[in-house]
Amino acid sequence: MYAAKIDTANAVPFPAALFPVRAASFGDDDLPMDLGQVMHFARGAEIFGQGEKADCLYKVVSGWVRTYRILRDGRRQVEGFHLAGEYFGIEAGGSHRASAEALGPAAVQVVRRTALNDLAARRGDVAATLFRLAIQGLERAHEHVAMLSHKTACERVAGFLLDMAERADVRTGLELPMSRQDMADYLSLTIETVSRTLSQLQAEGLIEIPKSRNIILRNREALEEMCE
Repeated sequence: MYAAKIDTANAVPFPAALFPVRAASFGDDDLPMDLGQVMHFARGAEIFGQGEKADCLYKVVSGWVRTYRILRDGRRQVEGFHLAGEYFGIEAGGSHRASAEALGPAAVQVVRRTALNDLAARRGDVAATLFRLAIQGLERAHEHVAMLSHKTACERVAGFLLDMAERADVRTGLELPMSRQDMADYLSLTIETVSRTLSQLQAEGLIEIPKSRNIILRNREALEEMCE
């Protein structure tokens, strides 16, 4: 059975962490699974909506999650893609700045912020880890803004592919559930530019695209040099 959105209450603000953060420093021993619940979402199902109360912390157990905002002019801005082991939904205030949606079948651990605050009050290591998660998210946000400000289309796309490969813990073969439009909205490019850039990278022998959402990194070193 696929879950509806959780009904939450009594939000307690966390420091902002708007971009994906890994769970490497925050293992299951620090966050007991019985502290929250694992919910299952179908492809395209909304996990939480922009403007809704931010009462929970979320961790991807399996699958992929996309977070995005609808701007005042109606355009969509993708803020991040979240893989298994990554946290999302940490907010500075009491409401979500963005919506979260399952890119495919996904399992997500949902923990109420009040429960986390109670645990953090008793355990300094948990409080410290929550703070680190927020800082890591802010660092990723700053890196993303810098990339959008200074990088060319080729550098953005190459950097995106390398980032996805690192976070998915793969060396060459990438299975990406997001569409070209998702990539464009994340990289602040048009879908035509993303498609043209991928074709260019393939023509240069840096990547191979056997299927639309399967990308093989043929020359990782050259991609890394491009992003320096």
